[in-house]
Amino acid sequence: MFQNRTEALALAVPAALFASVVFLVPVIMLLAEGFHSSAGDWSLASYTTFFSETLNRTVFLRTLRLALEVTAVSAVIGYAAAFAIVNMPPKGKGRMVGLVVLPLMISPVARTYAWIVILGQTGIVNQALIALHLTNTPLRLLFSETAVFIGLLQLFLPLMILSLISALENLPRDAIPAARVLGANWLQVFWKVILPLTREGLVIGGTLVFTGSLTAYITPAILGGSKVLMLETLLYQRVTVSNDFVSASVIAFILIVMSFGANLVLKRLATARGRT
Repeated sequence: MFQNRTEALALAVPAALFASVVFLVPVIMLLAEGFHSSAGDWSLASYTTFFSETLNRTVFLRTLRLALEVTAVSAVIGYAAAFAIVNMPPKGKGRMVGLVVLPLMISPVARTYAWIVILGQTGIVNQALIALHLTNTPLRLLFSETAVFIGLLQLFLPLMILSLISALENLPRDAIPAARVLGANWLQVFWKVILPLTREGLVIGGTLVFTGSLTAYITPAILGGSKVLMLETLLYQRVTVSNDFVSASVIAFILIVMSFGANLVLKRLATARGRT
């Protein structure tokens, strides 16, 4: 171990300087663009202008709504999957965890393009619907909010499951049986026992899923296209098509604030839940 704090600080300084130069300085320079007026003064005019446009407000609300929906659904599915995996025998648990981790080892580009094969007009879903005589013509499933939602959920669900598995494994083994003996039903067991004791895992998983859904580009770009714009795809358009770095700076700042805000909100909710 280090003899004193000076030695630890001396070893940490090079890494901190590298991160500051390579990451923080460019980010600060980019974000500063959004706070400059045309006269060169500090101003919030860029943000006022951004939110005054109907398209920008629509894209902002869509991005926030989809990120919240993906996080909520992944939490519900994640708790069920994690609880089932934790209660499996060790051999089966290892295999299921491997299956959960397996999608993370595949490129997001390949995983997203696979949904085109599934959701396309000649894809598996439409062929099944036509074969079952549920529709006569192929449905337009791609380039919709539903397609983006499914793609984001499949992309980030493993992160929620892994976070909850770690939290549930640290759950006292006698907590659930004790609650059941005292007369609690499964809903009460989850709300009064499991949720408070695994809130840290939910905060970590929720933060990863929410921020990932906010900042993902490949999935919305492929499955949503130009018909379902998200903040990240809008940012890309403003830089590459419009060459509007001021709007890009505004969008980047909004994404950063939303990411940190989500983490703070989840921590506050977890702390408040733990006190009740």
